[in-house]
Amino acid sequence: MPYYRFENMEQLRTNPHLSSGKGAVVNGKFLTLRNNNKDAGTGSQLHYHPNELMIYPISGKINSVVGKDQRIVEAGTFVHVPPNARHSMKACEDGPISYLYCKDNTWTLAGIAADEAPPDEAPSIDELTAKHDAGIYPGKEKMPEASEAVVEGLNNCFYQLSEGPDAPTQSTRAIKIIEGHRINFVLVDSPDGRVEKMNAAPHERFLYIISGAADSEIEGEKKSVRSGDLLHVPKGSSYSLMTKVGPTRYCYFESTDFLEAQIKE
Repeated sequence: MPYYRFENMEQLRTNPHLSSGKGAVVNGKFLTLRNNNKDAGTGSQLHYHPNELMIYPISGKINSVVGKDQRIVEAGTFVHVPPNARHSMKACEDGPISYLYCKDNTWTLAGIAADEAPPDEAPSIDELTAKHDAGIYPGKEKMPEASEAVVEGLNNCFYQLSEGPDAPTQSTRAIKIIEGHRINFVLVDSPDGRVEKMNAAPHERFLYIISGAADSEIEGEKKSVRSGDLLHVPKGSSYSLMTKVGPTRYCYFESTDFLEAQIKE
């Protein structure tokens, strides 16, 4: 199924030992997309994981830490978490948060506490949840000296792509791209009537409609999409998106050649 709405899906806690976050999860071949939601004043402990993570806020203010850099971010600001970078995302005290969260599939969604050594193999979320529900802490013995969390030398991982959650769309088609090693992120402002079409998508893509509306077709399945809709375009699929009813803002996460080669191996 290529079309999703988060509110119609099961709300999962994927790291109950590390985070208050819960939300819908869509698994692809190369990428996993999650909608992460946290109540006011709650969030995650400092942790890390071997896969790359990209975050785009939908609503609320995130008290975000990447490495040693701490900032308050909201919609319009993109956050990049390199592999093994120490990080934490918490909701500010004045309200809940909701954000898009995309990881590459070289590791599971499981996080590792910043003061723990990595496990020999990536645990599944079912394993973590079962241990947590049984009162067993899923992490390893605290071993700060064996942690692989990266704190120094990460440079600036925060990118302001628009003026804020209420910023108007651009006057013409505007594309802003963040290129990671394993995942690319693209924010698009598209005027009425613009069409994007591919006979065979070169990479896997998760596309989220932020505002506005569009007509979409993925592998022959057509749908009128609007704010809050998520589209999954597998690599090699036919795909088209035509914006309508005024300007439309959307974003997407896309796999890279490097990631696809890693997964293939």
